[in-house]
Amino acid sequence: MTFSPAASRPDQLSAGPAILVFLAFAAAYFCSALLRAITATLAPVLTQEFALQSRDLGLLAGGYFLGFAAVQLPLGTWLDRHGPKRVILWFLSLAVLGCLAFSAAGSFAGLLTARILLGMGVGACLMAALTGYRRWFDPATLLRANSWMLMTGSLGMLTSTLPVQWLMPLTGWRPLFWLLAVLIVLSMVAIARLVPRWRLADVPAPAAALPGRSETLGYAPIWRSRYFRSLAPLGFFNYGGMVAVQTLWAGPWMLQVTGYTPLESATGLFCINASMLVTYWGWGMVNPWLARQGWNATRLIAWGVPLSLAVLAFNMLAGSATGWLGWALFCVTSSVLGLAQPAVGMSFNAALAGRALSAYNLVVFAGVFVAQWSLGLLIDGFAALGLAQVASFQAALAVYLCCCIAAYGCFLGMKADNSAQ
Repeated sequence: MTFSPAASRPDQLSAGPAILVFLAFAAAYFCSALLRAITATLAPVLTQEFALQSRDLGLLAGGYFLGFAAVQLPLGTWLDRHGPKRVILWFLSLAVLGCLAFSAAGSFAGLLTARILLGMGVGACLMAALTGYRRWFDPATLLRANSWMLMTGSLGMLTSTLPVQWLMPLTGWRPLFWLLAVLIVLSMVAIARLVPRWRLADVPAPAAALPGRSETLGYAPIWRSRYFRSLAPLGFFNYGGMVAVQTLWAGPWMLQVTGYTPLESATGLFCINASMLVTYWGWGMVNPWLARQGWNATRLIAWGVPLSLAVLAFNMLAGSATGWLGWALFCVTSSVLGLAQPAVGMSFNAALAGRALSAYNLVVFAGVFVAQWSLGLLIDGFAALGLAQVASFQAALAVYLCCCIAAYGCFLGMKADNSAQ
């Protein structure tokens, strides 16, 4: 990662401290992503041990995102008020408790409660980092750091596949969550030691925050933003659905539609997440160059989304012929939507950055929860209507594809742009 050699603002970090701050936040986000995606690998053993149906599996995986989404609005306010260091340490304490609760769960209700707690506990991992980066890094570095944070997340999801599959016969699935609790505690120590304190005096007040303009204490400026509203449907359906596929439904598809064994499915998930890791690394490398050539986030999204929709349609129609490669291609082509998050953050004053980023994150992860659960409900529902297993998965994907096309149409129709990109 490259940084400006000298700080252009009093609070902008030089290269050495900036790299350490990035690594501290990246360690926490690695754990967050591993916990997010581990359900796909554990799906066969959890389904057998707790007699889960598709809708149960979707709700269990989605419980993480429900907890995650529930904390986003207060999180944004707390980040702007208290700073990323204090807030993420509070939240990660909940994540440690969630790991221990999941490992001790004896029923589906216990698993679901622990997953919700986990989602709440890691809900600040990316937003705290991006809020800090918004102030501590220059704009080009901010885009690169965002892509490489997502790359770190892909590394966490990569670890949730084959490594977890290899460890389960040796340890069982419950001790894995003890290990994760220890890793989270270590990341908390790194953040406590390396991340700067938040000095509110350094944050420029937004122009709207003048006497008599108290609405900037909340989310009104974010919700009113035409640019934010143009990206919200894409974040909810397209990006949220892609994460739902990557972190859960690609696994059951490979098991129940393609006919993979559990080990083959874990290997496929490994390959999917490895593809995403390389993709986000690539985005981080080329983003500064693309920005100089006039390819900002809005333009890239406008050109990139149709490709992901075409791949999704192909995967749906191919049915049992679609294996890990098809889903890897879908996730890779959908990765362009990850550029929306830093673009949203840069479209607002630094004093509103935490709320803007958290509001968009709420939209995305609410979409993940809805997609994970509703796809399970649709699969079971179409099966109840008499469709075969493969046809039930295809029909559920057809509904999701229609939602994604409508979201893209809304994005094009609003014709909003962000000159701050």
